[in-house]
Amino acid sequence: MAGPNFTGSAIVIDFSKGGKFLQQQKNFSVIPLFRIKELGAIVGVGIFFVVFSMISKRFLSIDNFFNTLTMAAELGIIAAGVCMLMISGEFDLSVGAVFAVVSMTFALLINNGFDPLFSLFISLFLSALVGLVNGLVTVKTGIPSFITTLGMMMFWRGILLAVTGGFPIMLQKRVPLLNYFGGRIYGGLRYSAIWFIILAFVVWFILERTRYGNWTFATGGNLGAAKALGVPTEKIKISNFVISSLLAGFSGITTFARFRIVDPTFGLEMELEAIAACVMGGTLLTGGYGSVLGAAVGAVMISMVRNGLVLAGAPAYWYRAFIGVILIVAAVINARIRKKVAG
Repeated sequence: MAGPNFTGSAIVIDFSKGGKFLQQQKNFSVIPLFRIKELGAIVGVGIFFVVFSMISKRFLSIDNFFNTLTMAAELGIIAAGVCMLMISGEFDLSVGAVFAVVSMTFALLINNGFDPLFSLFISLFLSALVGLVNGLVTVKTGIPSFITTLGMMMFWRGILLAVTGGFPIMLQKRVPLLNYFGGRIYGGLRYSAIWFIILAFVVWFILERTRYGNWTFATGGNLGAAKALGVPTEKIKISNFVISSLLAGFSGITTFARFRIVDPTFGLEMELEAIAACVMGGTLLTGGYGSVLGAAVGAVMISMVRNGLVLAGAPAYWYRAFIGVILIVAAVINARIRKKVAG
């Protein structure tokens, strides 16, 4: 008997006929365009591109393009991991704190004379360890991941304040290794943008082209059915927590490589922006459906709005207001489209 094929699309599983597995793909009668998970984010980017291009001529400059891409890369790397975790039905509110604590750890190790490669390994290992703890506590105790990761976020923010005393930590040595994370390649183009493209592609490939990706969709889409069919749902969730935290730490390194300084507010509210990017890109908060490509486009849109408002001369607080409205509209549109597609 052929094994079940889990995908991100709608699947009906019937166990009623002699214990045999029957799979029936629903007949979609909606416009094929609506089946594109990233549709909302792509349309949003197009709209904001036109609007800000008319408001400010500087928006179309190559320097602004690279600035937008740099900010999108640092957010998008986190969003890729958060998207995978959300698809499996969980959240991670600690990624912003991990983003900061990994940078702080790296800076402290370097300033105390440790080898850069060793410092990088220890810093990223710490981020993976945080994700592992998040996953184990959530899965083994049954506590909602919202609570687990919220507590972890508050814990590490407290550690940051205690270690730094509320003051920034500056890198005191020249570290050539950092040039390959946040340094410039040509003009305003930075290595972080290349890392963003590579990591987003890797996560996309895992989700869309591997059995692990199918299991991730199945775990978030129908946990009970996935367990009944032998999917290791607990391992999938724990692994995705580790991936989410590891990518957050990696993003922290790329940002630290750009500024060479870290303070307790580093990455503040970045977890909310990452979730917003995922939702704008078509990922459902209920799990089982989403797109890493959409999350990447969502990160680009958020960065585009931030840059566009600055160039338009709008007050800084309008940025949060815009993102809030866009997030709500995107969630409503995605829910309606998904309802039509799934019937």
